[in-house]
Amino acid sequence: MNQPDKAPGEIGPRRKRPRRGVFILPSALTVGNIFFGYFAIVSTMQGEYDHAAVAIGLAMVLDMLDGRIARLTNTATEFGLQLDSLADVVSFGIAPAILALVWGLSTLPHGLGWIASFSFAICGAMRLARFNVQAGRFKHFVGLPIPAAGGVIAAVVHFSREPLRGAVPQFLMMASVFLLAFLMVSTIRYSSMKYLTLGKKSRLTLLALALVLALIYNYSGPTLLVIAAAYALSGILVRIYHLLRRRHPTEELPLTESLQHH
Repeated sequence: MNQPDKAPGEIGPRRKRPRRGVFILPSALTVGNIFFGYFAIVSTMQGEYDHAAVAIGLAMVLDMLDGRIARLTNTATEFGLQLDSLADVVSFGIAPAILALVWGLSTLPHGLGWIASFSFAICGAMRLARFNVQAGRFKHFVGLPIPAAGGVIAAVVHFSREPLRGAVPQFLMMASVFLLAFLMVSTIRYSSMKYLTLGKKSRLTLLALALVLALIYNYSGPTLLVIAAAYALSGILVRIYHLLRRRHPTEELPLTESLQHH
């Protein structure tokens, strides 16, 4: 049988490399992420708080797309990883921290609002640094992802829209910001959407996704707040569930042991 001609030193058929233009696409989406983060900061300074919250939400969409597209097109690079982390610091660390401070924490006494917002920003940066070190080791997130933490603040602002008035709402917001900061640097596990596939129940998944999109379109404020809060609390609830199972094992164990003795 005739063998196909091979170039000198070539062992097998050449693999097609992605075109150069494909490498630019994930980085272009990351640049868009940075743009919306910058826009959110400027909008906050101008008193357009809802515009800032929406910009953070759009940055989240681009952040989800750039990584997925990079994996699908096999164009993930170390440069892209570092650029994505820098973009996340701006869009989901600095922008939400400034938004929370100006929108609802600036009038707290003794600089508590400033301390809370700075704690959020620095914990977000530490969360990203740990993620870069652990990238690819786990199929779950260790600590609350910084886009999800920033998304909670954006969802709260988008739901309320008007700046906070009164000591009680402001202290509750401050406690929430501190909690988000703690969750980012904690070791609590959170599920990753990176490995989410449609699977056998694709029709039900698509139906649920269509329902969620319809709710966001018609009732964006409460829907996004529920989604953001549910994900942020999911790690805590799962951790509590596992701790309770360890402290209170099933009562079937003594029965099983008694049967083994007979």
